[in-house]
Amino acid sequence: MALFPKRYHPPGTPPGTLLSGTDGDQPEAQITLIDYTAAELSIEPGVDAARCKAAIGQQSVTWVRVQGRPTAQFMSDLGQALELHPLALEDVLNGGQRPKHEPYEGQLFVVMHLPVVDQGRISLHQISIFLHERYLVTFSPCEDEAFESILKRLQVAGTKVRQQGIDYLFYSVIDLIIDQAFPVLEHLGVRIELLEESVVSSPDRDALNQIHEVKRNMIFLRRSLWPQREVVSRLLRDGEEWITEHTRLYLRDCYDHTVQIMDLVESYRDMSASLLDIYMSSASMRLNDVMRVLTLIATIFMPLTFITGIYGMNFGNNEHSPWAMPELKWYFGYPLVWLLILIVVSVMLVWFRRKRWI
Repeated sequence: MALFPKRYHPPGTPPGTLLSGTDGDQPEAQITLIDYTAAELSIEPGVDAARCKAAIGQQSVTWVRVQGRPTAQFMSDLGQALELHPLALEDVLNGGQRPKHEPYEGQLFVVMHLPVVDQGRISLHQISIFLHERYLVTFSPCEDEAFESILKRLQVAGTKVRQQGIDYLFYSVIDLIIDQAFPVLEHLGVRIELLEESVVSSPDRDALNQIHEVKRNMIFLRRSLWPQREVVSRLLRDGEEWITEHTRLYLRDCYDHTVQIMDLVESYRDMSASLLDIYMSSASMRLNDVMRVLTLIATIFMPLTFITGIYGMNFGNNEHSPWAMPELKWYFGYPLVWLLILIVVSVMLVWFRRKRWI
C-alpha cells in the first residue's frame, strides 16, 4: 500500500477533465442535504443534484454533504447544478491532493486531510470543501463518523452553529478536521512510549519493524498536516470576502491548534528518530552482556581443561619410568582432582566478583 496515493490524468489531458477513479473499496457517493435556520432544521439523505440546486437561494444555510467516491458523471451533474469550478472538481476526483486554499470566482475551494486510526493503522481522508455565500459543499471519500458531532449540534435548537451563518459552519468543519489530529497523535504518543520501554528491555526484530513503521507514520503525518497551518493562515489573511470578523476569532483558535499539532508532530518525530539509536545501543549492550558471560564461562573452563588434559595423559601406566604420574595410582586421586577443580572455580568467581565483572 502506497503511503501517498494520488491519481492523475495521463499527460496532455485538458485541465478540468473529469475521469472516474478505480477505488472499488469505497462506497458509492451519496448526497445528504442539510438545510437549517435558527428555528428549523431539515435533513434529506439520498438526494440528487437537482434537489440541491432547488434548495439553494432560500433564507437558510444549506450544507450539501457528499460521502463516498463520486463518479465523473456525478461530479459533472453536481458541478453544473451548484456552479462548482471544473479545476476544483478535478482535484476532488484525483485524491491525494496537498492541503490548499484556492479562491475561484464566487466560491472558495479548500482541501484538508482528516487523520483517522483504524485498527491501529493511520490513514488520511481528503476532505474537499466548497464555500459559497449561500451554501457549503463537502466531499468525503468514506462515511466519516467525525462529522456526526456537527450534525448533533445542528439538531439542537439554540446552538451557536444554528444561529450563525454559512461561514461559521465552514469554520466548524475546518475545526473538526484539525482537532481530529489530537487523538491520532495521542495514539502515536502512547505507542512510542510503549515501544521505548520495549526497546530498552528487549530489542528484538519485531521492535525494529515497529520503529520503522512509527517513523513512516510521522513522515506521513508531517507531510499532510504541515500545509494545513498554511491553509488556516491564508484564510485569516485573505478570507475577508468569505468569513466575517466574528468567525475569524474562532479561526484564530484553529490556527493555534495547528501550531500545537505541529509541535507534537515534530516532538514525536524526534522521539521516533531517537528510538533507532536506543535500539542500537540496547542491542549492543545486550550483545556485550552475552559476550561477557560467554567469555567468563570460557575463562573458567580454561584452567579446568588444562587440569583434565594433564591427567588425561596415559603416562601413569609406564612402570619402568621414574617420571610416571603417581597421582593416577592414588586411592583418593579422583576426588582430589575434583576438589582442585572446585577450588579453582571458586577462586576465579570470587576474583571476578571483586573486579565487578559479574
